[in-house]
Amino acid sequence: MQKVFVLVFLAWVSFLFYAGIALFTSGFLLTRLELTNYSSCQEPPGPGPLPRGGRGEPGACWMASRFSRVVLVLIDALRFDFAQPQVSPMPGEPPASLPFLGKLGTLQRILEMQPHHAWLYRAQVDPPTTTMQRLKALTTGSLPTFIDAGSNFASHSIVEDNLIRQLTSAGRRVVFMGDDTWKDLFPGAFSRAFFFPSFNVRDLHTVDNGILDHLYPTMESGDWDVLIAHFLGVDHCGHKHGPHHPEMAKKLSQMDQVIQGLVDRLKNDTLLVVAGDHGMTMNGDHGGDSELEVSAALFLYSPVALFPNPLPEEPEVIPQISLVPTLALLLGLPIPFGNIGEVMTEPFAGYKDSQPHSSPLTQASALHLNAQQVSRFLHTYSAATQDLQVKELQQLQSLFSKASADYHQLLQSPRQAEAEAALQAVIAELQQFLRGARAMCIESWAQFSLARMAGGAALLAAACCLCLWASQWTTSPGFPFCRLPLMPVAWCLAGAVLCAGLLATTGLKLEPVVLVAVAAVGSLLPFLWEAWAGWGARRPQAALLPTPGPVLLLLLIRWAAFFSDSFVIAEARATPFLLGSLILLLVAQLHWEGRLLPPKLLGVPRLGPSTPTSPSQHSNMHALGLGVGLLFCTRLAGLFHRCPEETPVCRSSPWLSPLASMVGGQAKNLWYGACVGALVTLLAAVRFWLRRYGNLKSPEPPVLFVRWGLPLMVLGTVAYWALASGVDEAPPRLRALVAGASTLLPRAVAGLAASGLMLLLWRPVTVLGKAGPSAPRTRTVLTPFSGPPTSQADLDYVVPQIYRHMQDVFRGQVERTSAQGPLTVAAYQLGSVYSAAMVTALTLLAFPLLLLHAERISLVFLLLFLQSFLLLHLLAAGIPVTTPGPFTVPWQAISAWVLMATQTFYSTGHQPVFPAIHWQAAFVGFPEGHGSSTWLPALLVGANTFASHLLFAVGCPLLLLWPFLCESQGSQKRRQTPGNEAEARVRLKEEEEEALMEMRLRDSPHHFSAALLQLGLKYLFVLGVQILACALAAFILRRHLMVWKVFAPKFIFEAVGFIVSSVGLLLGIALVMRVDGAVSSWFKQFWPSRGN
Repeated sequence: MQKVFVLVFLAWVSFLFYAGIALFTSGFLLTRLELTNYSSCQEPPGPGPLPRGGRGEPGACWMASRFSRVVLVLIDALRFDFAQPQVSPMPGEPPASLPFLGKLGTLQRILEMQPHHAWLYRAQVDPPTTTMQRLKALTTGSLPTFIDAGSNFASHSIVEDNLIRQLTSAGRRVVFMGDDTWKDLFPGAFSRAFFFPSFNVRDLHTVDNGILDHLYPTMESGDWDVLIAHFLGVDHCGHKHGPHHPEMAKKLSQMDQVIQGLVDRLKNDTLLVVAGDHGMTMNGDHGGDSELEVSAALFLYSPVALFPNPLPEEPEVIPQISLVPTLALLLGLPIPFGNIGEVMTEPFAGYKDSQPHSSPLTQASALHLNAQQVSRFLHTYSAATQDLQVKELQQLQSLFSKASADYHQLLQSPRQAEAEAALQAVIAELQQFLRGARAMCIESWAQFSLARMAGGAALLAAACCLCLWASQWTTSPGFPFCRLPLMPVAWCLAGAVLCAGLLATTGLKLEPVVLVAVAAVGSLLPFLWEAWAGWGARRPQAALLPTPGPVLLLLLIRWAAFFSDSFVIAEARATPFLLGSLILLLVAQLHWEGRLLPPKLLGVPRLGPSTPTSPSQHSNMHALGLGVGLLFCTRLAGLFHRCPEETPVCRSSPWLSPLASMVGGQAKNLWYGACVGALVTLLAAVRFWLRRYGNLKSPEPPVLFVRWGLPLMVLGTVAYWALASGVDEAPPRLRALVAGASTLLPRAVAGLAASGLMLLLWRPVTVLGKAGPSAPRTRTVLTPFSGPPTSQADLDYVVPQIYRHMQDVFRGQVERTSAQGPLTVAAYQLGSVYSAAMVTALTLLAFPLLLLHAERISLVFLLLFLQSFLLLHLLAAGIPVTTPGPFTVPWQAISAWVLMATQTFYSTGHQPVFPAIHWQAAFVGFPEGHGSSTWLPALLVGANTFASHLLFAVGCPLLLLWPFLCESQGSQKRRQTPGNEAEARVRLKEEEEEALMEMRLRDSPHHFSAALLQLGLKYLFVLGVQILACALAAFILRRHLMVWKVFAPKFIFEAVGFIVSSVGLLLGIALVMRVDGAVSSWFKQFWPSRGN
């Protein structure tokens, strides 16, 4: 039962961290208040007369409409340089050869041949640059908040005033075709709609071809007022191939043909708008705020002359949300209530009127309406919340009052000679107000709840201190395993029930995150009081904390570096350096302390006497060889890296891209062979390890699955890779078959992995058991196996491990041989029973996780297992096996394990930023998408992102088990106590020495439980301090220029990584407990008194 309480205690400590993360997040990632007010024609935006024609002409509202129809072509991820006109190279200069340059030739021809009909802008996009947030901004004119990025694939309908609502309220017929994200944002708003699934980034053509099937027939029918077409091919091509792939040139050429076809069909009363919602990075991703991501194209075209001046050589840079008020006034609609965009003045400069100075006057009128609407919004918003800064708001209102007074005075001024200069001054004042209002909103909507942030950080710090203190306490003989872990759980439940009762009776509302935090604090404080009163007061304070050593100082330096944006950006390069430094420190420490043990890297100890080996030069070379090999593997893993956007001189590893993106067939085949070789090598290494320790000889289901199931998983994986890398090259008649196999194979591999894990949990002990009569003795003999049997004497050695279906046979043999003398039960593989289950489970987890990555990441997974193997042996070399205990895993082992998890995270092509997320992992096994489901793609993407966290957390108990697994035959002779479990294991010989390996842990169940608890607490401490450092960095540097680009994403990734790691740790320790329970169940069949 002790081990069950260990799991309960670790789960409660993890809950404390979860509560702290949730509380901090609720104060750090706040959303702005969304007003439900709406603009209307009946309510002008402010006092004073409307411009001439407003509400006085058909189709006019605040301002006379210029166009009656609009075609909005939204090309997802249309970066500005994709549409930028190309300048002819100077004589002697080579032409630009980038695939995406010059492919939108229609835009350039129109700008050159019809300069007064078209205009090209560089639209500056507000981060986050995800599609749903950009669609909200393009229709409401407002700014998305940072936390909205998390709902990019779980869109909810827009409640704020927006262009689509204004169009439908005015009776305009809106027809949509394309990305089905619009369906969730504007349910029931379209007169006709053709939605296509948008999440399958590997599909470049379905959405675009579906739009083209309906686009031109709809235009020619005339049954529409606003036509919206949202193309996705360019964005999906960037995700799949990147912008420099030849496929990008094909897709842009297709969009060029679409634009040309629309221009040919436009009528004089129709405006064409071609826009990109965001850009893309050099890798084809988006979501952040790099220059390439926030730079999008915006092109306006009218069949009649609209712009008095041609396009300047350097296109104007405007905020993307400026399109919202511009379209609203051009169509004669009210500007949406919450808009903070600024009207683009160029489309209002081409009006022909009998009055002089009409063009500047029209521009000033449009800007004044825009300013009135923004002023009204600021006044309403400031009355509803305290987000806006009072001083800046007053200054802006004063500026608007002056500009408005100047505008009205200008309208009444009879002196036309001074009107031109006065109009330009009014325009400048209005633009200054609008730009100042937008800047204030950007700054003010990053407001934080300091109380929640401080409370969350304090709870995280308290949980870290608890882990550090309790990890020292667990080794004491009087640690109350059964009583102490239940107390915080009871207090937590009691506090939650009490709070819920009070809220129900008083009618108050309390957010769930605050309720969880109160429950966490309510369970922590009584526990600390009880623990201090019962044990802590008797011990000096120094005994509660570990002695600071070089390893802890190294980690403190790393944690302090989280406050530097430069370090966070360069962490992918700093982590291998820190890991290498720690490895050198470990080797030096082993040498200085003289604790080097005999080599046991590949050799497996055998039964029988052996001569103890003292630390020698050979031992030193053994540890040095392990360290050199580990450093070499670390360096190789560093070759797989993805460069941050902030380091343009860095070049990302080309090996992180999928094989399908490669152009050369021979190079693709060579890489495919290398990937298959890595996979086969990994399988052979695991099977070789299990065979060396004798765990591959049992006829039980888990062992049979390792023999036959793992090769099937490898075969399915390499077959899927072959199909995925050549799917575009498949003949048309075989594409349906290839698509079906691409769906079936990943699911089959995942199903096999799940089946193997279930078999392992059902029968976790992999042993080969035999029973028969032995020579007459006075006791039953059981001996652990520590190598393959080499003689008949080895076959007579006995160790208990039998499965359920064999127990009846052995029980019958006991009865039949009772008259002949004691029974000898021979069982092999018991010395590695825990490690074998852990290695098998990690292998079964690794294969489906590997499928979610690109093919060449298989080399990283091979290095991962090799690094872990070398590190475990290096750590085991310096951890002496003590009997009967206590068993302790040193800090340097856990620290190195966590650093290796971080290094593998970066080596698999990840970065703690949203643009680096591998969204294509959501379609492994689901090439057609997931329909309306969001949890499954989120699970697949999360498994891809945090695969290293999960594998290292599940494998964390190996740090405790490996020194026992590597135990050499010692020189100690153990005394036997009649009738106990030790007598059941050990054949008593006066001069014989033996290696019990992992069975030593069962000799001291109290120390075994304490060691598992201490290991879990230390691991949670190292991870917890990382998330605490990220939280404090975000808290202290919340006004830093890079807070949303660096510190906020780092905190979010560390928080999710901690949750995944803590769950993996609990699963790993639970597996060890399951194996231990199976061992105890066997002992109960033969020795009921010693089955615990």
